[in-house]
Amino acid sequence: MKLLISPINKEEAIVASNGGADIVDVKNPKEGSLGANFPWVISSVKDAIGSKQPVSATIGDFNYKPGTASLAALGAASAGADYIKVGLFDIQTEEQALEMLTNIVRSVKDYDPSKFVVASGYADYERINSISPMLLPAIGAKAGVDVVMMDTGVKDGRSTFEFMSEEELIEFTKLAREMDLLSAIAGALEFKDLPALRRIQPDVLGIRGMVCGGDRDDCIQLELVEKLKSEM
Repeated sequence: MKLLISPINKEEAIVASNGGADIVDVKNPKEGSLGANFPWVISSVKDAIGSKQPVSATIGDFNYKPGTASLAALGAASAGADYIKVGLFDIQTEEQALEMLTNIVRSVKDYDPSKFVVASGYADYERINSISPMLLPAIGAKAGVDVVMMDTGVKDGRSTFEFMSEEELIEFTKLAREMDLLSAIAGALEFKDLPALRRIQPDVLGIRGMVCGGDRDDCIQLELVEKLKSEM
């Protein structure tokens, strides 16, 4: 498993990088689960860590706006992100999800085919009125994404494990693997979840709150990144 840590600025990104993160993921929690940060923040993180780790960037929790999402994805890619993450927050149908992702992939891959597109669904999909994340591997493969992710849409301290069983998460990673996609799991994960995550074996763990001392609004702590990396 690779460790993806989500800083909000250059200073936190350096801490995440020094602590052993495999992917440094720029986000803005003030704008939601996958809230987008500013292009210059992405660029500053890319400049700060250089080629030490790949940089990821979230572009937002999107409802059905394929054009807006495609422009945002291109913006993140041109700002220096190697991974571009989009959340299908208020997507009602598989057809909407496919159109969204197909256009996002085109906007990113036309710019640079080496960049990765990450499609995120939400374990708490029923309470945010979105499609099931279990549909993402098939839709994502058809659209041409590289990674499918499971997160939580409402950041109220309830984790992915409160909405999805371990068996369902194992099935999610299995479906992704069958589609030749990478899988990622995030969503208020805690140190106590590591044994289950080892059994589930996603390709990537997405973390913020765990390495901020439990509150995603606090700052990333070097010792907690190091502890997580060692325990993984």
